[in-house]
Amino acid sequence: MKNVHLLDHPMIQHKLTFIRDKNTGSKEFRELVEEVAMFMAYEVTRNLPLEDYVVETPVATANTKVISGKKLGIIPILRAGLGMVNGMLRLVPAAKVGHIGLYRDPTTLLPVEYYVKLPTDVAERELIVVDPMLATGGSAVAAINYLKAKGAQTIKLVCLIAAPEGLRAVHKVHPEVDIFIAAIDSHLNEHAYIIPGLGDAGDRLFGTK
Repeated sequence: MKNVHLLDHPMIQHKLTFIRDKNTGSKEFRELVEEVAMFMAYEVTRNLPLEDYVVETPVATANTKVISGKKLGIIPILRAGLGMVNGMLRLVPAAKVGHIGLYRDPTTLLPVEYYVKLPTDVAERELIVVDPMLATGGSAVAAINYLKAKGAQTIKLVCLIAAPEGLRAVHKVHPEVDIFIAAIDSHLNEHAYIIPGLGDAGDRLFGTK
């Protein structure tokens, strides 16, 4: 799938190892997820448009570049997506943050919406949807559906780990959406958990079960 971007930077892969490790505690887990999200943000924003800008240095005038006013929005899928927000904001602190709350019904495995709060100008922003795990793809598809219904024109999806099933599900419904991931794992088990994965990202971020 040409819209899937696997980010194999050595720092991302190094930190992802310790994110996966079951012995990594919540504090370190949160820090690592935030750091990897920041590294991934560099690639996600690589093609932002630039415009010419003139600045006075201490010794001369320099013809330089600045981002040409592109509005960004970061949309975490609750609750695990919250762990990636601060890392993204380190790189793009002016971005607005919306929230989409979804949980997976344990019987049907389908996403259920329980909370949505978005910037009022989503149609004018490039939106970055973040969620550490792309398992069945149901939550990601539902979130992107909702954003499109609100007028969103440009959407990217950023996840740490994806299962092939989730990638196929998102691509089938939203083939134009670029997906940025740090790893593609083997498969989903009978409980729709990514194998080998990293466990439940929300539980590990917040120390709950």
